[in-house]
Amino acid sequence: MAAADILVVLVAIILQQINFIYLFAYFLFKSPLCAVILVLQLVTTQCSVWFTVAFTFDRYIAICCEKLRKQYCTERTATVVTAAATAGSVVLSVPFYFAVDPQRCVPTVEYMTSPAWATFELFMIIINPLSPICLIVLFNALTIRYITAANRVRRKLRCSGQKQKDSEVEKRRKSMILLFALSANFILLWMPHVVHSIKWQKQNNFYTDRHLSTPIYILQQFGFMLRMLSTCTNTCIYVLTQRSFREQLKSGLKYLFTLTGQLYK
Repeated sequence: MAAADILVVLVAIILQQINFIYLFAYFLFKSPLCAVILVLQLVTTQCSVWFTVAFTFDRYIAICCEKLRKQYCTERTATVVTAAATAGSVVLSVPFYFAVDPQRCVPTVEYMTSPAWATFELFMIIINPLSPICLIVLFNALTIRYITAANRVRRKLRCSGQKQKDSEVEKRRKSMILLFALSANFILLWMPHVVHSIKWQKQNNFYTDRHLSTPIYILQQFGFMLRMLSTCTNTCIYVLTQRSFREQLKSGLKYLFTLTGQLYK
């Protein structure tokens, strides 16, 4: 999930948005690279979203399904799920390569006028982000219901005379806050893009009318900005709240610096 978020920053923000609005690296406009960048942007964004869904489902299994946990929470399952999400993202994004005129870096006439493309765009909105939003809310709601029920049973089992804090209940409360934050963050940041996409399916990914100031264009750009932001915030939330995640990140950074030092020597 973190790797996909970094790729979103590199591809969707630096190569596409910053370049097409400010830098104007013309070799990216007059070649098939223009269409390739669009496909890469869609692939990385979809991967980031579906890895978040997979991570949410992992938490649900780990917390709520004790019998299934041992079979599902394995490295092999993680590899299969990651590969499947990546492959699905690639398959759904590749058709957009043919929606761009590589010589002029603008949408083709067929893309702008064809009912088939309009239907495919609507299908893509359902795949991402409507389906991920529903799945994230569902899994987090089920997890929170399980935690609430477990806390209720735990309080009844504890002696009524004890007034000290229950560390286990406190840990579960923090997990509930984290799940609420993730669900609210994902929904709120994707909602402007959802509203725009449902009403106006055609996306101005290459900012051909970037000097316009119509409300529709402003809504589209606002949705793009929040959508890109949402691909990064979930990882930041996990880094700030999960000790094991922070330890893994520190371990990876230490290995990177150690490897760099060895290569320098």
